[in-house]
Amino acid sequence: MVQSSIMIYALKRLQKFYLIRKDFVRKYTNSATTLSAKDRLSYLEFIQLRQSEAKRTIVVQVNSEKSYLELSNYCKTYGNIVSAHHYDVQHEDDHHYILLEFSNEEEASAAINDSTYNIDYTGVPVRSPFLWFKATDKYQLKKNELAMQQIGLNIDGNRTIDNERLNNLLLASSCIEDQIKLLYQQTKLNDVGLRLRFLAALQVQHAVSGMFPNANAQPFGSSVNGFGRMGCDLDLILRLDKGVIGKTNTKRSESRLVFHTKENLSNGRSQIQRQMETVGDMLHLFLPGVFHVRRILQARVPIIKYHHEHLNLEVDLSMNNLTGFYMSELLYMFGELDERVRPLMFCVRRWANSCGLTNPSPGRWITNFSLTCLVIFFLQNLEQPILPTINSLFRSASQEDVHITEDGINCSFTRDFKRTGFHCKNKSQINELLLQFFEFYSQFDFHNRALSLNEGRDLPKPDHSALYIINPLEQILNVSKNVSLEECERLRIEIRNGAWLLESEIEYSTIPKSDKYSTSWGILNLFKSHENTITRPNFFLKPRMMEIKDLFDRTGTDNPTPVNGNSSTKFKNLIVKKQVQNIKSQARTEIKQMHLNATTSSAVTMTTTTPIKKTLKSKRSR
Repeated sequence: MVQSSIMIYALKRLQKFYLIRKDFVRKYTNSATTLSAKDRLSYLEFIQLRQSEAKRTIVVQVNSEKSYLELSNYCKTYGNIVSAHHYDVQHEDDHHYILLEFSNEEEASAAINDSTYNIDYTGVPVRSPFLWFKATDKYQLKKNELAMQQIGLNIDGNRTIDNERLNNLLLASSCIEDQIKLLYQQTKLNDVGLRLRFLAALQVQHAVSGMFPNANAQPFGSSVNGFGRMGCDLDLILRLDKGVIGKTNTKRSESRLVFHTKENLSNGRSQIQRQMETVGDMLHLFLPGVFHVRRILQARVPIIKYHHEHLNLEVDLSMNNLTGFYMSELLYMFGELDERVRPLMFCVRRWANSCGLTNPSPGRWITNFSLTCLVIFFLQNLEQPILPTINSLFRSASQEDVHITEDGINCSFTRDFKRTGFHCKNKSQINELLLQFFEFYSQFDFHNRALSLNEGRDLPKPDHSALYIINPLEQILNVSKNVSLEECERLRIEIRNGAWLLESEIEYSTIPKSDKYSTSWGILNLFKSHENTITRPNFFLKPRMMEIKDLFDRTGTDNPTPVNGNSSTKFKNLIVKKQVQNIKSQARTEIKQMHLNATTSSAVTMTTTTPIKKTLKSKRSR
């Protein structure tokens, strides 16, 4: 009876979410190059789906994945468990967690409301979806085991695949295109990773909802734009009284009852900084799982960084980065338009990381966002473009698509590609696009030209930045302003090396499998290890022909420079060697002359002072 009711419920749920989930299946298959519009989830639908999942989810810490049967048997009293996922977090020992999704929000709230606090622990009693499961009597468990729900436990976890296993999988692939697709499949952010990130956002939203019932904590960046890999950081934007997505409440403007509010400071940036300082204190003092809170409030976009130990997640929280949110939507739309975009992006990022072009620490290196812009610009400039220009999206925006940030930045672009009239006719395979990417930028004039994703063409540089990529939304800014001249030159060199290597690998792909798979091949040869020497531009690091100190004698050393001027220094140029020897001999001659002059002047002084002293003595005697 229990199994039949569960089966009926499961069928209804599959029917209800079939159209929504269909995209998640089709998106990762290789059957079609371009997805039809009816099979694609819009960014708003994707966000709302994940937020709905988070609201009916709890995370329970257990002893191991074996505790699932006991946990599911206990939690079935609160409602129907739709899905269950196990993951672990490595500390001194592994901490195991099980994520349970109920059929609706009320059932999850019932489980949370019925939870208790640990009376043996002197902590702040905070209500949250993060719980732990107490041990119980084994006899009672055995007695109730027959009535248990048979919902399978997904042990996909949230750990990144190790390089050795990934390399073995890539080595066994049939062609370079399959290698690129497999790399994307094995390293992209999985379902559990997405669920955990929306749970982190929901925790922050619930923490401030008592005073700000309309608050919305929204993930953005790589976690939601489809280009995130396993282990990527979470970017959050917290809006206290303004929804980031969806329609605003228009009924409140018609009411004659108006809330009393505190007046903001005249300086909006100072107001945001003070609010974030208070939010940082709340995160640090009250929220379970939140540790290592750091406030970086003087940055261009003030943020709060913290680590969530129950999710093994690094979080960057901001309150006014709306352009980042809308940029995430734009990138999500590009990734949904053509299924080749994301695998190509993952391969380029992996190549850049293996070459040392990118670095997790901020500095003079090119960032993943800049690499993303390079790939999009390349796909816009093919003979048969795969992606449209951003200006075409701006021009096709409807009234519902108009979004102006508080800073006056226009983020209005169409959410429907049909309005642009863009149709992709390019049928190139991903490995062909990767080679064309390297060939395209190996000939690009980074020194004089800037990249504009808005117009889909290169423009004259407005300043002397080494690499200039115009920010698609804030067009007065340079996305890659941090990149140094040396790193830009390294990018150019590594792109040319990549073009040569990949072209060689394509020719090598005609070799029989038995010979090819015995050694590294395909994109594996494109990914250099960090142990290899990083390419350095010669004109930045020219070796010195000699040290300045070698121009002078080394006094007080065991091996002084020979008097004849022949030193142990090796010169690449004989003319320079002769010039150095002449300088040395001339310097020695001048130094000797200075010694002689000093000796002569001291002798003359002695001869002139002696008669004077004698004369003074004779006068005194008289």
